[in-house]
Amino acid sequence: MSVPVIAFFNNKGGVGKTTMVYHLAWMFADRGLRVVAADLDPQANLSTALVSEERMEEVLSDDDRRPTIFGCLEPLKYGTGDIAPPHVEDIGEGLGLILGDMALSTFEDQLSEVWPKCMDRDQRAFRVTSAFWRTLQAAADTRQANVILVDLGPNLGAINRAGLIASDFVVVPLGPDLFSLQGMKNLGPALNRWRQEWKERTERNPVKDLTLPAGGIVPIGYVVLRRSIRLDRPVQAFDKWIARIPGVYARAVLGKAPSRTTTIDSDKHCIAKLKDYRSLMPLAQEARKPMFFLKPADGALGAHTYAVQEAYNDFLAVAGAIAQRTNVALR
Repeated sequence: MSVPVIAFFNNKGGVGKTTMVYHLAWMFADRGLRVVAADLDPQANLSTALVSEERMEEVLSDDDRRPTIFGCLEPLKYGTGDIAPPHVEDIGEGLGLILGDMALSTFEDQLSEVWPKCMDRDQRAFRVTSAFWRTLQAAADTRQANVILVDLGPNLGAINRAGLIASDFVVVPLGPDLFSLQGMKNLGPALNRWRQEWKERTERNPVKDLTLPAGGIVPIGYVVLRRSIRLDRPVQAFDKWIARIPGVYARAVLGKAPSRTTTIDSDKHCIAKLKDYRSLMPLAQEARKPMFFLKPADGALGAHTYAVQEAYNDFLAVAGAIAQRTNVALR
């Protein structure tokens, strides 16, 4: 039985995607789950958040096979074999990481090339297309993981298509702005198309002993990161975009006619509305820990103490909602 894979994805960057994966990975681990986080974004922002610069320099200087996601795919890329056993970086108790790598972007062309070849029952095409999922599951097996969280880049390219096919569920992070909604309008049809196209391809799999991902990509909701109010942008601007989110999500992602009476507060697809923890973020980055683990020694003094507890409660609620929607047993 495979380990559930939850992807965090929007076609728009800067919506808090990596921040969500980072904090939820720690929160799930804090609540007793064994977690594998996977950095499938070639920019590798999740990896640089979880791993020191010195360690990343060491990893990327490896002259043999890099202990990254790209290192797992190198045998396939160069035609010397199938996926290599994954390295899972130990981040903390119950938390491991499949390290990202900018070299992953060089695998994009092959993923694009083999997609149509799956329809021709090409064996290698199926091995390449399913490489992410098989790597994730192998990594989860080494850690006896309960859940896999995946960070993806903000585009609709072949890497993200393969990453989403490898996912059972998808969460859409959003900001209250025009481009976040436009990104959601783009990703909805893409998810539906890829899901259907993968189903057509799996029926043509010629390798009977090659287990493939189901490619469910079930959308389980969205998380809104509410930005701080700026003096040059009135609160009405945020309210306007927030009010449009339920309708756009229903129409673009679910393919359903939106209800005119549904608000973001009554929308069952809204997992959470998170505040902008702007005052905590610099402290967390400096301490290299989640915002909700900050201590007075990290500079979390005075009002920050209450903000830390609020952040913990907020992310615990998000983790609980996601666990419930994915049938992951949160402890």
